[in-house]
Amino acid sequence: MSLDTARPAPSDQGTLADQVTAALRQAIHDGQYPVHSNLPTEAVLTQRHGVSRTVVREAISRLRVDGLVGTRQGSGTVVLGANPNVPFRIDLDMRGSADHAIYVLELRRSVEAEMAALAAQRRSRAEAAAIWRALEAIAQATRQGRDGVKEDIAFHMAIAQASGNPLFPSMLRFLGHLLTDTMHLTRGHEAQYPRKAQKVIAEHTALAQSIQDGDAVAARRAASTHMRNTDTRIRAAMQEHASAAAGDAPRSPARPIPSRRKQETHP
Repeated sequence: MSLDTARPAPSDQGTLADQVTAALRQAIHDGQYPVHSNLPTEAVLTQRHGVSRTVVREAISRLRVDGLVGTRQGSGTVVLGANPNVPFRIDLDMRGSADHAIYVLELRRSVEAEMAALAAQRRSRAEAAAIWRALEAIAQATRQGRDGVKEDIAFHMAIAQASGNPLFPSMLRFLGHLLTDTMHLTRGHEAQYPRKAQKVIAEHTALAQSIQDGDAVAARRAASTHMRNTDTRIRAAMQEHASAAAGDAPRSPARPIPSRRKQETHP
């Protein structure tokens, strides 16, 4: 059975729209629908994939955004030729999977250290001040009993802006909800263990100070240390969450890790 005709099955591969989009994209790439040919009608795709028209429309809309298909008057949805300007995308719905939190962190780890080093070399006085303000906002959120996820993202965005390379803040914006999910996981875990929360504050402070001092070596080291420790915290949070789901008694009476589907995520 071809990917196009297979009905989406419940899995960790994202929503129904994600799965139908992936199936249609693969069918196009495999030549099942050649360039200039028409996709089947909504009614046919709805029946073939066992989903609603709304799901099919969402899938086709995504393909259109990717430049794979277009709509022509009187011809329906037509497969287009290769588009060299197709934007970078992450095909998987990264939410709700334990491994995906690690994938996001590995992606961040590869760029955060260099981003911090460049910020130390290039930051203006105003940009350094913005980093400290963002750090204080995290502390204030913590004092007020909030998770500080939005403030944490703003802190890393301030460093990205200070790097002088517009691709860094662009990449952080692109990661969007993936960063938010990852941060929720570790923030929830840290809330149960005040010493760990204090350690994160110390890591952020060391990073901000090294950038303030213009010390690229120290900034790179501080960012690498923060990412490495974040990896440890994420794995601990996932293990604890898995133990709780299995019925083990939690070692701390504090509130459980917040979750969207199975769990949520932080840096």
